[in-house]
Order: sequence, then structure tokens, then C-alpha cells
Amino acid sequence: MLTLSGRVIKKQSAVVPTGPRLYSLSTNANLPLALRSKKTFLIKEPVAVPKGFGHYFHLEGVEVTSVDPENTTLLGKEFSYFGNDDVVSLSADGRIRSIYRADSNHNSILLTEQCNNYCLMCSQPPKRGDDSWLLREAFEAIRLIPRETKVLGFTGGEPTIFGQEFINLVQHTKNWLPHTSLHILSNGRSFADENFAYEYAKVQHPDVMVGIPVYSADPTIHDYVVQAEGAYDETIRGILNLKRFGQKVEIRVVLHKQTYKGLPELANFIARNLLFVDQVALMGLEHTGFTRANIDALWIDPIEYKEQLSEAVRILSNYSIHTAVYNHPLCLVNPDVYPAYVKSISDWKNEYANECGPCTKKNDCGGFFSSGIQNGYSQSIKPFL
Repeated sequence: MLTLSGRVIKKQSAVVPTGPRLYSLSTNANLPLALRSKKTFLIKEPVAVPKGFGHYFHLEGVEVTSVDPENTTLLGKEFSYFGNDDVVSLSADGRIRSIYRADSNHNSILLTEQCNNYCLMCSQPPKRGDDSWLLREAFEAIRLIPRETKVLGFTGGEPTIFGQEFINLVQHTKNWLPHTSLHILSNGRSFADENFAYEYAKVQHPDVMVGIPVYSADPTIHDYVVQAEGAYDETIRGILNLKRFGQKVEIRVVLHKQTYKGLPELANFIARNLLFVDQVALMGLEHTGFTRANIDALWIDPIEYKEQLSEAVRILSNYSIHTAVYNHPLCLVNPDVYPAYVKSISDWKNEYANECGPCTKKNDCGGFFSSGIQNGYSQSIKPFL
């Protein structure tokens, strides 16, 4: 598991006078002089330190000469994965965060920790304080991310709580990263406002999809899971408005003790009423955030709901709805689910159990969330031999 945030070993106070600052990293000592002032040179191997860069990050243990201590930040070895074209944030108090990793296909930018849902299994528990600085940071990060980036995500909290400013960010992303596929995680409730959905659609981003959770065909169960009365109706209206304006929508279903029994019924509901959605994702539970506090109400061994999962995949596939199964070990699903199976867990929080060592299909398997390994996982793991 990668360390995405932490503290630097040494940083001069003059480096970041106020608030977090973003840095675009380079390992290219031969970068043209005209481009160096806007980049930060990453010293991760012995090298003659090139002059002219706006700042320098020096990885602990790497021997170099001629380092300018007034313009150099010393990093611990836990950040040795930093690489060329990565984007990081450095605060005045020495806190450093990875914003974008150029060698990863799992890059998401956190826009806010505020949310109008309070989901039982939320992996990013909502906070009430004003964190609009995250949105401002996102605008800056988009300018630094390489144009050739294939996929980028926006997540929260609930990204749409910023209203027009959120829409402005989508437009900004379209302008700066016109060839980048954008995936937005939202509870969909803001799109119940037809005017908001229309303004979002007016951006005309060429490749954007909103991933919206629907946890049950029964509104009371959905509202219970998200801990917000009336959320189900707003979510469904939001989906309908988005599709009315020709926007891509993914329905996301997290499977746990409160949702697995109604999964086939939900699949039928989607097939009969939301046939026009672009994808349905059936997802395993992540053992982090609120899940830990609600573990007794949520945890069920995936082996116990594999029949419901198979039935749901069959129903959706029969209606030609593109279906994906995320966040499950391959050995805990039936073979009829394999065509929909996706190795999906983000690389920075992906691990395998000891039992997986001899498995011949490990390269095809999504494994586990690191939090699941730490806090307990299925006892039904059986490696393919």
C-alpha cells in the first residue's frame, strides 16, 4: 500500500509561505531551460543536480552534491514511488500529498469532504467544514496534469455541492485535458434539479460519466443505507434528468448485508425502468471509514451472496446492460460472472492474502483492499492451482 500523504523530513519555511502549493515533478535533468522554472526536479538517484528548476525534492539516502538547501525539500523513503510528471501538494507545515501519479490509471481528485448523504459504509466520512480550498486546488492541478492522461476521476464527499463552480471545473477539465476520460462519483441528488442537470450537460464534455449509487429497488432501504430521507427519489430523478440530456450514467451498487438480498430485484428494476443507463457496477465492500464502525450491520462473506450476484449479472446481461463486477476476489464469484469481472481495486490500496500466494490466476484477480487484509476477510479464499 502506497503512502499517499505524510510529512516531509525537512523543508525550509520560505518554500511555501501560505497554504498548500502544487508541484509538477520532473526527473529529466536535460529538460530545456525555458521549462525548468515551472517544474520541480525530483532527486531519486545520484545525479549532477541541474540548475534552473523552480524547486527540488531530494529523496532521503540519495547522495548528491551542490544541493541548494534553501530551495530543497527532503523526502522520506516512503515517497520513493514519486516519478516524472507526478503532481504533489506541499503545505506550509510540511504535509505532503500525492495528487496525481503519471504511471497509474487510478487517479482521482478529492473535491470535498462535505456530503448530503451519510452512508453506512462511506469510505470518506463527510465533514461539515468549508473545504472549498480543495476545489481551488483541483483547478490548479488540472493545469499541471499531462495532456496525454487517459482517465481521471472526481470524488468526494459530494462534488456537486459546489453547484456552478463544479460545472466550471468540468468545463475547465474539458479545456485543459480534452482527450482525458472523466469519471465523477456523485450521489446524483443535485441532478434532480433539471436546471443544474441542463447546465452540466451544456459543457458537452466528450467523454464523461457520472457514477451514481442505487442500493435497492425499495426506497426505504436505499434511504436507510445513505441515511437521508427522500434521497432515493432525488437520486432516481437525477439519473432520469442526466439521461434526458444525453449524459452518461453508471449505477453503482455496494454489496453488503443490507443490500445483497434485494440485488436480483434491483437488477430487474434497473432493466425495466433504467434500461438506458450506460453501465451497472456491482461492488464489494471496502473496510474503511464508516464501515469499520458499522461492520456488524454490513459485513457478509462474499461467498454467501455469490448466487444473488450471479442472478443479477444474468438479468442485466440478458437486457444488454453493460455490467461490471468490482472489488471481489476471483475465487469468490461463480464462473458465470467472469465475463463481467474487472480487476478494479486502485493500485495504491490493493493487496493479496497469504492464501493467494500459489494461485495461478493472481494476475487476473483484483485481490483485496488493504483495509480488508488488515481488518479481516473471507475465510473462503481458495487459490486456483
